[in-house]
Amino acid sequence: MKMDSAAVEIDGSVMEGGGQILRVSAALSCITGSSIQITKIRAGRSTPGLRPQHLSGLQLVSDLCSGSLQGASIGSTDISLTPGKIQSGNHTADTQTAGSVCLLLQVALPCALYADAASQLCLKGGTNAEMAPQIDYTIKVFKPILEKFGIHFDCDIRMRGFYPKGGGEVMVTVNPVKELQPVTMMERGNITKIHGRAYVAGVLPFKLAKDMSAAAVRTIRKEIKELYINIQPLQEKDKAFGNGNGIIIIAESSTGCLFAGSALGKKGVYADKVGIEAAEMLLRNIRHNGCVDEFLQDQLIIFMALAKGTSRIRTGAVTLHTQTAIHIAEKLTEAKFTITKCEDELSSNVTYVIECQGSGPANPNL
Repeated sequence: MKMDSAAVEIDGSVMEGGGQILRVSAALSCITGSSIQITKIRAGRSTPGLRPQHLSGLQLVSDLCSGSLQGASIGSTDISLTPGKIQSGNHTADTQTAGSVCLLLQVALPCALYADAASQLCLKGGTNAEMAPQIDYTIKVFKPILEKFGIHFDCDIRMRGFYPKGGGEVMVTVNPVKELQPVTMMERGNITKIHGRAYVAGVLPFKLAKDMSAAAVRTIRKEIKELYINIQPLQEKDKAFGNGNGIIIIAESSTGCLFAGSALGKKGVYADKVGIEAAEMLLRNIRHNGCVDEFLQDQLIIFMALAKGTSRIRTGAVTLHTQTAIHIAEKLTEAKFTITKCEDELSSNVTYVIECQGSGPANPNL
């Protein structure tokens, strides 16, 4: 682990310019041992600087790597992190709002992989929140694909929490790795299964769940006629804090690729509309014939950058989040990414192959 006397400077306003820059930078700083200084954090956002969500994520990483964190307060646009040794054991992060526990996991998980033993992360906030993956996505899509890199973690939902109250809690146990394996996902194969859950929690009527499910099934049926589509309507009982409703639909392919579409209910939005939104998102993500959906695409970049060897993943259009993650990963590691456009003669589909020569650090603590 090298300790740089000079910190790597990162402009938090470049490209996508959001919290993701913080998460990727902080995690890689922790793993590589390089100090970082991030300026102009979320400069272009309506509420610039750190929100509770980002602050608790940074504090969690600093805690994980016995680091020293400067400038970490709500609204701050400049922070610096000097990492120390990664510590296994118990770590807690609480956004104290409906800030997403899934985004807390995004920043903490890569770090915990390089500890000397298993880590328990107690993450509190929103489990099913806007502008973030739902916890169901993390467990049903993100987790199984991460296993291809040799990553194993368990996620126990203690309590679901929704906007605006939060109050959700998940316990995540992460096992350390010696090093990450590269991953190849180039052939999508056929979609073989579509399933999901439409849920209501708190005082909201069960009819909303049934309406979301029915509308989603109807929408998917128009395009995919040959598959049985099972979207279970559910009433969340004891494990939910506050009121909320939402839906997540997952498609599986013959080669083990996973895709999702999801949506959350909001005041004044018909349940049908929520179901249709999730269904259309899923359909959009399986039309392009890539092997990952638009959300997994950027979440895998940090792991490709850390893997030992060459990873190749076929995707649909490359998102700005993905380009941003690549920019940060190349700045903080030795990883090299290339993106190649592939035109398919037989169909109008354009896919892209993201290839990465990973930096492959070995875990010095194991």
